[in-house]
This record gives sequence, C-alpha cells and structure tokens, in this order.
Amino acid sequence: MVYVKRLVFKRDRVTRWDQYPYCLPVLQNFESLCFSKPVTFLCGENGSGKSTLLEAIAIGYGFNPEGGSRNFSFSTQDSHSLLYRNITLIKSPYSPKDGYFLRAESFYNVSTEVDRLAASDPDPATRERFLQQYGGSLHEQSHGESFFSLILHRFRGQGFYLLDEPESALSPSRQLALLARLGQLVQNGSQFIIATHSPILMGYPDADIYLIQDSRLVRTPYERTEHYIITKQFLGNRQRMLSELFGEDD
Repeated sequence: MVYVKRLVFKRDRVTRWDQYPYCLPVLQNFESLCFSKPVTFLCGENGSGKSTLLEAIAIGYGFNPEGGSRNFSFSTQDSHSLLYRNITLIKSPYSPKDGYFLRAESFYNVSTEVDRLAASDPDPATRERFLQQYGGSLHEQSHGESFFSLILHRFRGQGFYLLDEPESALSPSRQLALLARLGQLVQNGSQFIIATHSPILMGYPDADIYLIQDSRLVRTPYERTEHYIITKQFLGNRQRMLSELFGEDD
C-alpha cells in the first residue's frame, strides 16, 4: 500500500537559495520524488539532506517535528527547517489508519511525552493501558529496547510510518528483527519512508533506494550503493583495509 505517492518541491516559492535548507546541494536540482513501493530508503552522506527531506515530509503530513503521532503537539526546541512550507505531498485516495514519525535524535523527548500523557490520566488502569501501547514506559528500558518496543507495539499496521536513522539505536540483530517487523507491517498495508545509513536495513526486498549522489537523488540498486560496497569490502578484506587506513606496509 502506498499512501503518499509523490513529493513536489515548489521551487518558485524559494527566494533565498543561499539560506538553509535551500543551500543544500541536493535541493539545487530537486523537483520531485516518487514513492511507488511500500518501502523507500533515503540514503547519503552526513549532512547531505536526507533527514531534512524526511522531516519536511513528516511535517507536511501533519506529524510533530520532534516525532510521534499526529496527535503529539509537544515542542522542546524548534530546530526543524522551513522546507515543509514549500512542498506538496500527492496522496493516494486511501487514508492510513495509523501513522508515526520516529527519529533517533529526539526519541528521548518522545519517550518523555509518552510518560507525561500517561501520568495526566487520573485512572491507573487507563494509564497502564496507554503505556502498554508502547510496551511499557520507554524510559524504563534501554535506548535500543525502547526504540524497538515502540515499533513492535505502537505500530499497528495500515499505517504511514517515517523513520529517521533507526539503526542508531539498534544492534545488528535488532536491525534484522526490524526488517522482519517491516515485512509484517507491509503485509498489513503499511508504507515506510526511511532515512538510513544501514546496509542491513537497505537490504529490504524490492524497496526503492534513493541515494543522494552528485547533488541529486538517484534511484540506485542495493548492490551499487556505497553503503553495501564499503561494508562488503571491509568484511571481506578487513586486515587490508585497516592497513591502508593506518598507513601500514603490506
């Protein structure tokens, strides 16, 4: 299922191309991005703009800039860009029954908001039911456990989900578990757009991978991504690559 089919950048609205985020090289040539698969990955170097694009999609869809569902309205610091003001999301006729914007860098704030919302209900039974939607209090679990617990329990299916670098909280084995969970949720009519560096996550079958390359978003086969190539080279020739990195002679 695809709920958001296309992102259109309204270039004519931009007045200052020298200001952030419009100074990002990827936006200099950007016009639109199509989503034709249930899972789409945005990949690129640090600072290339993948998270900025994902954030604009999230805000444009109605999610809290710091993460959460469309019902979350908390704010700790306004650090998001204004790109969302100059985009249009082309949606399908179908509406998701669930949705969530999950970003690693502000996950602590989301966890705090979940606890606050639970504590605001005077009924202990209702508080407990609310927290069980997340697998319990997120602050009472490790970072990785709470991150995966939210995805496992709160993501209900038939949803539109945006994930920003989820691998930063997950071990390799949990990344594999996340792949399995993505498969379950896709089978249940969900769409994912994920910004990531993880060659494990990018291995999801039949996903679209858009790589920010030479200041453009290029749809790239998995085996041709730098993430896959460098990881494979390192694992297959670890000693040689370490020797080159440290300037050691053969």
